[in-house]
Amino acid sequence: MSHDAELVRAFRARWGETPVVFRAPGRVNLIGEFTDYNDGFVMPAALTLSTWVAAGKRPDRVLTVHSENFGESREFTLDEPSPQGSQHWSDYVYGVAVILQRAGYRLGGANLLICGEVPIGAGLSSSAALEVATAMAFLDFAGITVAPTEIAKLCQRAENEFVGVQCGIMDQFVACHGSPGEALMLDCRSLAFRRARLPAGIGLVICNTMVHHELARGEYNQRRADCSAGVRHMARVLPHVTALRDVTRSELEKYGRTMDATVYRRCRHVVSENERVEQAFTALQDGALDRFGDLMRASHYSLRDDFEVSCPELDILVDIASDLPGVYGSRMTGGGFGGCTVSLVQKEYADTFSNTLQRRYRESTGRDPTMYRQFPS
Repeated sequence: MSHDAELVRAFRARWGETPVVFRAPGRVNLIGEFTDYNDGFVMPAALTLSTWVAAGKRPDRVLTVHSENFGESREFTLDEPSPQGSQHWSDYVYGVAVILQRAGYRLGGANLLICGEVPIGAGLSSSAALEVATAMAFLDFAGITVAPTEIAKLCQRAENEFVGVQCGIMDQFVACHGSPGEALMLDCRSLAFRRARLPAGIGLVICNTMVHHELARGEYNQRRADCSAGVRHMARVLPHVTALRDVTRSELEKYGRTMDATVYRRCRHVVSENERVEQAFTALQDGALDRFGDLMRASHYSLRDDFEVSCPELDILVDIASDLPGVYGSRMTGGGFGGCTVSLVQKEYADTFSNTLQRRYRESTGRDPTMYRQFPS
């Protein structure tokens, strides 16, 4: 039975009516980490894994939300004068409703049943998929048409202002625009984007470390603060600089050496990562997959050493993957401190690659990783 059919059946059992089903995909970022909120470039790809929201209208102004994944329900009123987050998964749903209303869209009450295929806490953007699917449900029920890019912006606001995570636009943008089997190179300043399909016989193997270190959220926000400090420093000598996107590597080397050493390393990662994304997109268009893989590895080392968001488990996976046949490149993906790696792999080697990576990681860490294969049909 299809996933949406199962969700419809569960919704009927709970609320006695037939819902409308909405979905949005998770994403894996091929290269371009922590560049999005610096007005830079990213290159994500949508997954076949999605978050599904079955929704039914209510006659009042109440939102009732139930998560199949967590087995929990929450209820909110859309007329709450001072809505606040509660550090709970439901903030992603309620926060979207709050931001949509602040933007001038009047919503009606709804019953929502949520089921996510995107693994939670793995760096594959389960939160953005939930936000976008929820926003589509709210807007559809209110009879409001909003362009996909605007939906992405509103969902980003929900995460920034209500949930309290200072994420960039990438995750929500891919949930609105991405298609499995293709890379999407996004300019996070202009929101212009280009698409490039993965070559035939080439796909992605995503490996979940099965760890999620608790310092992730606070460290994420600290990295953003470090980048802002770097911008302020560079803008004193280069008035045109409003984001790290505006800084070249030579300018950073010339003018950045007097800034705090940690801030300098954070900036060096972002500036060099922007270069890598542009080079990687050209390599993918040209079919230069060895070059693409080299850039993936360079990205990982920069994230490990300069941005300091990797962890031993991620490094072990990348080291193992890099020595296996049929792989072009491997790197951590997402916010770091756990979560997943992504590897660009020839389809004919996918089974051997996945089995060997899983076995060697288990031998090294005692953990059994979860694998997700993404090969275009």
